[in-house]
Formats: sequence, structure tokens, C-alpha cells
Amino acid sequence: MPDKETTSFMRSLCMGQIEQEVLFPFPALTADQKETLHEIASAVDDLLVPRAEDFRHWDVAGEMPADFIEELSQFGLFGLIIPEAYGGMGLSNMSYSRTLQQVGRHDASVAVTIGAHSSIGMRGLLLLGTEEQKQRYMPGLATGERIAAFCLTEAGAGSDAAAIKTTAEKQDDHWLLNGSKLWITNGGIANFFTVFARTKQEDGSGKMTAFIVTSDMQGVSIGPHEDKMGLRASSTTTVLLDNVKVPPENVLGEPGKGFKVAMQILNSGRTGLGGGSVGGMKHLIELATAQANERKTFGEPISSYGLIKEKVGRMVVDCYTSEAVVTMVGGLIDAGYKEYAVEAAISKVYATECLWRSADEALQIAGGNGYMREYPYERIVRDSRINRIFEGTNEILRLFIALTAMNDVACQLQELASTMKDVFNDPIKGFGVLSDYAREHATLRTGLGGSAKLQDLDEAIAPQAETFETETRYLAQAADRILRKHGKNIIGKQFATKRLAEIMIDLFVLASTLSRVQTSIECNGVEAASREIDILRVFTREARARMKQNFRRIDNNDDELLKALADDAFEVERFRWDTI
Repeated sequence: MPDKETTSFMRSLCMGQIEQEVLFPFPALTADQKETLHEIASAVDDLLVPRAEDFRHWDVAGEMPADFIEELSQFGLFGLIIPEAYGGMGLSNMSYSRTLQQVGRHDASVAVTIGAHSSIGMRGLLLLGTEEQKQRYMPGLATGERIAAFCLTEAGAGSDAAAIKTTAEKQDDHWLLNGSKLWITNGGIANFFTVFARTKQEDGSGKMTAFIVTSDMQGVSIGPHEDKMGLRASSTTTVLLDNVKVPPENVLGEPGKGFKVAMQILNSGRTGLGGGSVGGMKHLIELATAQANERKTFGEPISSYGLIKEKVGRMVVDCYTSEAVVTMVGGLIDAGYKEYAVEAAISKVYATECLWRSADEALQIAGGNGYMREYPYERIVRDSRINRIFEGTNEILRLFIALTAMNDVACQLQELASTMKDVFNDPIKGFGVLSDYAREHATLRTGLGGSAKLQDLDEAIAPQAETFETETRYLAQAADRILRKHGKNIIGKQFATKRLAEIMIDLFVLASTLSRVQTSIECNGVEAASREIDILRVFTREARARMKQNFRRIDNNDDELLKALADDAFEVERFRWDTI
């Protein structure tokens, strides 16, 4: 049985080990959870379906009315993950993600307003708050009397969270906060802020600390509403802190541990963004299929044409596999696993990019209508674009995915280096350990025996399981080879790191989809699961092609040529060639 405190499926995979029990069987909701979710989904539809025209007007106006925010509060949508003891619904991560999926089917601005509150705004209080802090703030957060916001981003400190300039100076009986936070979702409607500031430690270093700040504290002010490309109806503002006195009991977690707090919050909350993305895809498939059936050219509905079928078919594959990954991450968190940061990052990258593709294709299927404001497509495209930027840009997350996993491989190589010394001090012991290492890596290269195997999967999906096993062995070899080649310099080798991350993303999506399809076969039989098997086949074939290309291009690529062209453009700050 895997150790839930230390086991990460993807980090193990980079060392050629398949921790099958982590992902199989596919996580499932209990009967009671399903019943509760049916009730919530029905209530969400009752609330939001009549508002479809309002969403379009609010997008144009760039504002969500206060009375609608109050309706969200009365429906309990700000108390989804807050324990029942404090007046909330106490939903699991899987149930919360599925609820945001339902909201995301209607409007992204509403989904992000709820998600910014629960996924990140008050998530730190839920994860790390003291009982006294929870008693003081949770009841109001559950009812929507208090709405939460997450205050990390600053000008010049977006992806580089450690570069924040906001300071917190320790006084006799309080902390004094000064600084400003940028692009804060819910900033204009929130009165509970999780704020990160740099604090001086006893050793003189300046490390981050997380604070609970409320709007009634003197010195807290809010900037104007930002005029955004998408999610226009949601509130986005700056939050200004001018000599704000924060009592010591409002420190969240330990002083100096704020960076870790921020990462815990973001990792834990990613199922909300993933759920909203899946909901958006399901809505887009509904819109696109109805449009394709209704619109006719040359006397035939465009749904009869192969190129339209290709677009919709890919949207279905993207949606199914995204839901598999997002559900899997929620299941890992609910099951008590602690090391899920890499898997959560993968779910965010994959689901947000699948949503973006689906939005683009749905607009294309709608043709000229898709470009018009009276139809929902153009708004969905605008709303979807930010997902690849906030809560960690997908570029930064790709580096995080690969570097985090390779750190374990690096530790293994360090152990090997240490063992080399044993060869000289104790030849019998040293060569014994080296022999074990050699056998393990021979196993990875030959595929004979070892832990890189999936057990007891149905014959109907055996070819896809075999692809997963084969590419896992190549992943372990590639991670080992990259680290041997670059060593500590791997931090600066972003092209190689990105390719490794792309391979890891494909493998985790494939593993999650295998698990989902296997469970469907076990519950419903091969015939009933035939369409799901088709989805798995399509994804596996395309993922295998991508992975093989990424493996090849780790060593054989045009990286230096591309960098040289970019450096030339940076130098002249323009496109150098013209026809006149």
C-alpha cells in the first residue's frame, strides 16, 4: 500500500516505478455525495439558466450586480468547502470541483467569483488556520457575509512570487503591512484577504509570511475595477495596504513560511479551476453540436461533414480526458495523499488548454455567428484565455512539473555517487549496491520485469496499457540522461525541461484515462464502455506520437537556432525583414 505522506504517482514514474494503487480504481463519489450533487446541480441550473441574457449584459457593462452576489450567498455557493460545523456544506474536493463544473457551464465570471473565494481566497484558513481563526471567520465566509480574495501577485512579482515587495514589520503588539497587490479577483467585493508579505527573520533574511487582513482594518483600500479582456463581470482590482496594523493572531501558518502556504493553497485549489474548465467544455459541446445540426450548407447539415466531425470528436476526447485528470486529482486529495503538487499542476495545464482549444473550435463551427456578440462563443473565448495565465502560468507550471519530478532522480544519482565511494571503502557492499542499480536500469531499458507494469487491466485496453508502460520506461531513461548531461544546470535548460513536462502531462492524462475506462468496463461491461474505449484509443495514439517526438527532440532539435533568432529580434526590437 503506498505511503500517502510521501508517494507521488508522477514523481515515482520519473524513476520508472508505476504506483498503480494510487490511481486504480478510479475515484468515485459515494451514493450520498451523488445525491447531494444532484440537488446542488439542479439548484445551480434553476438559479443561472434564467440569467443567460443577464450574463451577456454584465459582460458588456463589466460588472456583476450586488443583488446577484447576494443571491449567490443565499444559495450557499460561498460555503461549498467550509465544514458543516462552521455553517458550510463541507463538500469534498471532488464534489466541489463538480459543483464548479456545473457553474462553469453557465458563466465563467460567476464561476471565478465563487472559485476565487473557495479555491484560493479562504483556502489557507481551511488548510492552516487555528481553531480560533476558524471560529472567528468561517461562519461569515460560509454565508457570504464575508467574501474572500487571495493577495499574492504584485507588479514585477507575478510568476516570481518570491520577489514580492509588500512588507510586514513586527511591532510590539502588531504587524505593520505596507504595499500593493495587483489583479486581485474579488478585490472589489471582498472583505477577507489572504495577504502575503515579506517579513524580516531573526537571521536577517526576508521571507514571506501569510496574514489574514480584513477590509475594516485602517489603511486597507481598493483600486478601481480593471477593464479586462474576459471575465469582465467578475471583480478585479488592486488592493492597497498603507500602514495596516494586523494583530499577531492573524498570522496564517508560521511566520516566514508564507511561500509554502501559498503553494499549498494553489495546489489544493486547482480542482476548482479544472472543474470550471470541464464545465465550460461540456457547454461548448452542447452549443457546437446543436449549431452543427441546425446549420445547413449545400442542402446538408454541417454535422454531416468530416472536418466538422473531427472538431467535435476532438472536443469530446479533450473533455473526457480532462474530466478524468481533474477528478483523479480531487480523488487523491480526498484520499489523504499529501504529495500531489505535480499531478495538480498537470491537471491545471491540461484542462485549461483543452478548454481553450474547444472554445476556439466551437467558434469556428459557428462561423460568422461565432464572432458576433449576440452569441455566446466570442465571450467564452475571451473568458477562457486567462485560465492559461492565472494561478501559475502554464509555462511556469511546465517547468515546475519537470523540475520537481527530476529532483527525485537527482537525489537517486547523488546516492549512486555516494555509493561509488563505498566501492573503495567496502568493495563487497559497494558493488552490491551498484549491481542493484545496474539491474534496475537494465529493467527500464529492456522492459523485462520490474515495477513499470500495469496489472489486471481488461484485454480491451491492453494495447493502451502497453503504450503507457513503454513510454514510462523511456521517461525514466530520459530523466536520467538529462540530469547526467546537465546536472545542476538543468534549471536553465528550459527547452529540455519543457519536453520532459509535455511527456509527463501525456502520461498522467493517459494513466488517469486508463483508470477511468477500466472502472467503466468493470461496472458496465466492454460493450457499454465501447465509446469510452474509443476515446482512450484516440488519445493514446495521438499522445504516443507527441511523446516520441518530444523524446527525439530532447537531443536533436533547433533550440539554439530559435534562441539566436529571438536574440536578434530582441536586439533590434522589430521584425528585421520586409518586402519594401
